[in-house]
Amino acid sequence: MDFGYSPKVEELRARLGAFMESRVVPEIGAWQGEVEAGAWPPSMIEPLKAAAKAEGLWNLFLPALRDDEPGTRLANLEYAPLAEIMGRVHWASEVFNCSAPDTGNMELLHMFATQEQSERWLVPLLHGEIRSCFAMTEPDVASSDATNIRTRIARDGDHYVIDGRKWFITNAADPRCKICIVMGVTDPEAEPHARHSMVLVPMDTAGVEVVRNLRVMHHTAPEGHCEMRFSEVRVPVTNLLGEEGRGFALAQARLGPGRIHHCMRSIGQCELALELMCARAREREAFGRKLHEHGTVAEWIALSRLEIDQARLLVLRAAWLIDRQGNPSARNDVAMIKVVVPRLQTTVLSRAMQVYGAMGLTPDTPLAFLWTWGRALQFVDGPDEVHLRSIARHELRAKAPDHARAARHLTPPGPGA
Repeated sequence: MDFGYSPKVEELRARLGAFMESRVVPEIGAWQGEVEAGAWPPSMIEPLKAAAKAEGLWNLFLPALRDDEPGTRLANLEYAPLAEIMGRVHWASEVFNCSAPDTGNMELLHMFATQEQSERWLVPLLHGEIRSCFAMTEPDVASSDATNIRTRIARDGDHYVIDGRKWFITNAADPRCKICIVMGVTDPEAEPHARHSMVLVPMDTAGVEVVRNLRVMHHTAPEGHCEMRFSEVRVPVTNLLGEEGRGFALAQARLGPGRIHHCMRSIGQCELALELMCARAREREAFGRKLHEHGTVAEWIALSRLEIDQARLLVLRAAWLIDRQGNPSARNDVAMIKVVVPRLQTTVLSRAMQVYGAMGLTPDTPLAFLWTWGRALQFVDGPDEVHLRSIARHELRAKAPDHARAARHLTPPGPGA
């Protein structure tokens, strides 16, 4: 495994880093001020998108991008350090058309959409002209086991009729969100993993209701993490994405890269937190010494450096496996980083907040929000417990042939013991 950055990636890192520092970072205060004033989307987003596209920093996430589509075709391993740079400003990914859930939806459409579906929805998404959402999680069931999903997608002649509730639907409050990919039950009598399908539902379809924008740990995301209701929503059967009964397969195709993208961005946020921690520890004094001269703070800095680098290597290995062998082969590695990285984020951010004292709890730094997002990521795309269960089952299967060999290392008690 070689995780060294190629000259191509180094050049993109330099250009992206320069764009972030010269164009995005100076807008952080204005972005926050407009959002607090209720403006969405903030006025600087579209000019920044146009500038990023003009500089070739666009659609960096899609390995299967075709020559006639806008963007830069990169492997997951190549994209990882770029996502890390974007992640340092939590809203910056949209500037480069690389933000969730649009990235996952574009990947789904790229793989499974018909020509008509692609022209209507994929093309404007690739150009950053619209946004999208993905409706899978439900409030009435334990969605950590997706076989519990109850939203009904019933065939009625040339239409599907959709009834159900969804929640934590990111982007649903954004006025630019024009299409929702909905997962629900099309055949209740099929075996559990063949009951579900995905359909494309325009947001202006009758019966689609955004009930509320859920606050996440008292933080309101302006783009929305919404509860939605679908009440006798009718869409043509031509809005089926892929095949009936293949909803789970489509979800797996979407969630693998989506999970790894979250982790890539989180590594960047942890790096930012460590930089801020070091800056504060060098400038602030307590009890006659700089903060970094106190053993506890020095240990936090050292442990953060160790843990970030360890997590990054796991993320890069997962990306390498996806590139070499595909999503199924990397499933265990993706599950591991999905547990490791959010826990790392809450740990490193908590240390940085402590070094900043009361200021770390305020919007004067990005730390409190990034800590909140790290905590939320322990649920997003599957709770930690589901991933841990999957990792344990994988390990037990993998180690089953070694049971006898391992047993030979045991020392039985001697006579009379």
